Amino acid sequence: MRLVHVVPSLAEQHGGPSRSVRALCRALAEQGHDVELLATDPAAAATGETSQEGPLRIRVFRRDWPGRVCPSRGLARALREASADVVHHHSLWLRTLHYAHRASPCLVISPRGMMSAWAWHHRPWRKRLARWFVHPGALASARGWHATSAEEAAEIRGLGFTAPVCVAPNGVAAPPPADSADARAHWFGVCPETARRPVALFYSRLHRKKRVLELIDLWLARGPADWLLLIAGIPEDYQPRDLERYVQRNSGAGRIRIFDSLTRPPPYAVASLFLLPSHSENFGLVVAEAMAHGVPALVTDTTPWKEMARLELGWCVPWTDFGTALAQAVGENPEALRARGTRAREWALREFSWSHSARLLAALYQRLLAPSP
Repeated sequence: MRLVHVVPSLAEQHGGPSRSVRALCRALAEQGHDVELLATDPAAAATGETSQEGPLRIRVFRRDWPGRVCPSRGLARALREASADVVHHHSLWLRTLHYAHRASPCLVISPRGMMSAWAWHHRPWRKRLARWFVHPGALASARGWHATSAEEAAEIRGLGFTAPVCVAPNGVAAPPPADSADARAHWFGVCPETARRPVALFYSRLHRKKRVLELIDLWLARGPADWLLLIAGIPEDYQPRDLERYVQRNSGAGRIRIFDSLTRPPPYAVASLFLLPSHSENFGLVVAEAMAHGVPALVTDTTPWKEMARLELGWCVPWTDFGTALAQAVGENPEALRARGTRAREWALREFSWSHSARLLAALYQRLLAPSP
């Protein structure tokens, strides 16, 4: 099949999809499909910049003004000329979805968390404007949907969309030992406390959706004095320096450290526990990555990780119970906590592979392209 995937950005600061979409496309290409990944970037050439990752072709086009909605004349032209069997667009509310809608009668959409109740009702006027003016008709025209969890599939159905939904989770891979050693050395250098104390890690975008401030308040009220809370993330709603000042004003100096993670390696290698108290997640790639590194996780039940709790690999609880679960997690014997992490690693690497997700999506594409009986 000739497949074209579109993601608004491949820049790291735009979160998980910038990594996961690339890995998914590479897996589809490795299975013999003709796959091209298109994206935008403010600094790219208008005519596009082409690169090759194994069998996967990537083209990045200049993002025009206004950058907030990702218009790109170059990307629009490339899609018109693509002659794809399927165009698969990742994310909502951006002009790139309009181009994908117009380019192919077989449009598949990955909402990437943007159809959760929290996200749908966050700044709802912007969503209404996007549906009317940014990509009119695109959602209703989707021939198929890609969800990364059963919970996200239910959200799509709950909003009234009836086209087929494929549940294909993100994948993870075992971290190379050399990468883990380099990451550990980096974090020991920039934050020496990580070498001396058990670390509870928050590693995600610094966005209000993630309950960053609420986590800081909870840690200051109930976190153990001998542990360090390490917050590392890509600045969005909050800047690390502002969060540091917030911590200091609340007498938390020495108990919490906060870093911009954009140019740093992932800090999983120094963590004993991973924390993600989000309002919602369609998947939460960082949770799977933490487990692949052998780090047990404590997350809210508005993320799709209830199975992790059922198998006693970590904790998945309502936000109202997060403080109690935090006390339980940090109070565990260190050997028991490490054993949870080992089981979590084995489970994550067994359950979440890019090749399996690529096969699930290829089956959806073939079903959508099959002639009607």
